[in-house]
Amino acid sequence: MKSLGNVRRSFTPWADGSAKPYIAFENVTKRFGDFTAVDNLTMHVYEREFFSLLGPSGCGKTTLLRMLAGFEEPTSGDIFLDGQPLKGVPPHKRAVNMMFQSYALFPHLNVADNIAFGLRQEGMEKGAVAERVDQMLKLVKLEQFARRKPHQLSGGQRQRVALARSVAKRPKLLLLDEPLGALDKKLREETQFELMDLQEQLGLTFMIVTHDQEEAMTMSDRIAVMDAGTVVQTGTPGEIYEAPNTRYVADFIGNVNMFEGRITAVENGLAEMEASDGFGIRAVAQPGVDAGKHAWFAIRPEKVDVTRTKPEQDHNAVEGEVWDIAYLGGLTVFNVRLDSGAVIKATVLNSERAVEDPIGYEERVWLSFDPDCGILLER
Repeated sequence: MKSLGNVRRSFTPWADGSAKPYIAFENVTKRFGDFTAVDNLTMHVYEREFFSLLGPSGCGKTTLLRMLAGFEEPTSGDIFLDGQPLKGVPPHKRAVNMMFQSYALFPHLNVADNIAFGLRQEGMEKGAVAERVDQMLKLVKLEQFARRKPHQLSGGQRQRVALARSVAKRPKLLLLDEPLGALDKKLREETQFELMDLQEQLGLTFMIVTHDQEEAMTMSDRIAVMDAGTVVQTGTPGEIYEAPNTRYVADFIGNVNMFEGRITAVENGLAEMEASDGFGIRAVAQPGVDAGKHAWFAIRPEKVDVTRTKPEQDHNAVEGEVWDIAYLGGLTVFNVRLDSGAVIKATVLNSERAVEDPIGYEERVWLSFDPDCGILLER
């Protein structure tokens, strides 16, 4: 059985027609004066899902989070949590916690008291508060730091304190707004996996806002790619990456090469396209792709082969000159300039420590790929 990308767990309630969404945005619009931040958006998220809102600044993703938390009210439309309408429900009465990028820890309180703050505000009994704080400290592996103040902690440790405080009240839903943006790259990568493990252990529903594509791809069960207040595509990381539904999604997620042209024939499930860069492309035909239509062929750099010798096939092969080379340790990136002037990116896995007779600058090389390695897009 083939799958679009590897999946970290067999959790797919969205594929079950009888499953009820845990969070439902129904025809939600949010305007600030003349500006429409969210435009007639409908979207469903399921219980225990790790769901990411991904998009550029100003696309409406944080506004969605703030409406769910109760800090903003929709101009029109409805939002439901666990089947209950949220209209008119104040933030403190929603079973929702929100974790901000700044962490917003109390500087005068130690770690244990920061975690306990919300529990005490709710009037939880003293012994129960102490027990819950101990549980949270153990969960985020900060037991030995319980008496330290926030300024005595590293960025990653402060992030874990904020996370522990957010989940201590056992919210039905945890909202995270760019929670890892303040961390360095290595620590951010480590924390991503900690968040995933924590979410599964607690069985909570996480919704995260991020503009970092790699972060969303790493942690999410599903991703909603947003643009100008609307959701352009929702799917698993593999679906978003391998089967984007538009050029916008293909270009926004990862690196991609895009060839423009016209479909000349469709036969036996394959489409023939004459690319404007002067070579023929054969690709798996998508539904609705017909001869005579204008189209784009999108292919990821790692799906493109680089060779000195001309491939045997007449299609899906084009010659060019090596324009740039970047050695990234695990990968080598080749930027190859075609005779048309277009620059195509190909990445090669460095599976061996030493390379015999490596391809160099200004060499003439051939780029080639299989028909099922890319996708045809009509828009």
